[in-house]
Amino acid sequence: MPRARITGTGSALPGKIVTNADLERMVETSDEWITTRTGIKERRIAVEGEFTSTFAVQAARRALEMAGIGPDELDLIILGTVTPDFPFPATACIIQHEIGAHNAAAFDLSAACSGFLYGLSIADNYIRGGLKKKALVIGAEVLSRIVDWSDRNTCILFGDGSGAAVLEATEGDSGILSTHIFSNGSFWETLYQPGCGSRNPGSCGRTIDERLFYIRMEGNDVFKHAVRAMEEAAFAALNANDLSASDISLFIPHQANRRIIDATGKRLGLGEDRVFVNLHHYGNTSSASIPIALDEANRAGRLKAGDIALLDAFGGGFTWGSALLRW
Repeated sequence: MPRARITGTGSALPGKIVTNADLERMVETSDEWITTRTGIKERRIAVEGEFTSTFAVQAARRALEMAGIGPDELDLIILGTVTPDFPFPATACIIQHEIGAHNAAAFDLSAACSGFLYGLSIADNYIRGGLKKKALVIGAEVLSRIVDWSDRNTCILFGDGSGAAVLEATEGDSGILSTHIFSNGSFWETLYQPGCGSRNPGSCGRTIDERLFYIRMEGNDVFKHAVRAMEEAAFAALNANDLSASDISLFIPHQANRRIIDATGKRLGLGEDRVFVNLHHYGNTSSASIPIALDEANRAGRLKAGDIALLDAFGGGFTWGSALLRW
C-alpha cells in the first residue's frame, strides 16, 4: 500500500509587523502582560490588497519548488481556512487557477486551527487508497480581518500567513505514519465568529450593531480543553505506531499560546530542544500555524532523514488532531 510523504514545504507571511508595543497604543495592554500570558511578541498583518489566497499561492509555489514538481502534476488541492477570500467559490479553486494546477481537484475545509491536520489526513487517505498521487495541502488565514482591534483579549493573539506541503505517494518507509482527527461540537460557542453566516448574515443590521463579525472566545475554557485534547491526540498517534514520546525527534504543535505548548510538551516528557516554537514571531495563525512551523523547521535543518516528527493541533469547534511522520 502506498503512503504519503511530504516532499516539499513552503510558507508566506505579510511584510507588516505589529508588535506588542504597537498594541499598547491601541488597547489597554502592555508588552509584559501579553508576553507573560501568551508568549507572543509580534504578529504579521495583511495590508490592503492582500488576501488569504495571496499568501496561500506564495506558500504553494515555494512548496512545489522544493518538491521539484510542476503544478500540472498535482491531482488534489486542499485548503484549510476560516477566512476564505469569499464564502464561495472555494479559495482552493482560486489557488488552483493562480498556480496553474489544471489537473487538480480543489476544495476548502473549515476546522479552525486544526484545518491543516484535517487536510493532511484527507490527502493521506486519498493517497493510501490509490485515488491520488500528488497532493497540495495548505493552511492559510487573514485573521486580522475578523479580529476586533478594540478587544484586548483577542486582538493580541492572532496573525496572518500561510504554510503548505506537497504530498507524494511512496512505497518507502518514510512518510506519514498515521493521522488522527477528533471533534466535540458541544463547545462550539467557546470559540467562534457569530456573524456573516446564515444565522446572522452580514446584511443584517444586528450583525453590524452587535459586532458579530468578530471572533468571540472564552480563553480560559479553550486553554483547559486544549492541553488535554492535544495530549490525547499525541498519544493516539504514538500508540497507533507502537512508539513512545522518547522516539519523537521534533514536536511541532499548533502555535496558539506558549503556556499550552509548554504544558503539552511537559505531559509528553519532551525537553525544549525537541519542541519547535515560533509563536513569538507570528502569534496564532490558526490553520496556517503548523505548516508555517513545519516549513521553518524543515528549512532550518531541524528535520533529518529518519526523524520522527509529531504534529498536534487544537481549534474551534472544538476540533483537534495529530499526525506522526517519519522524515
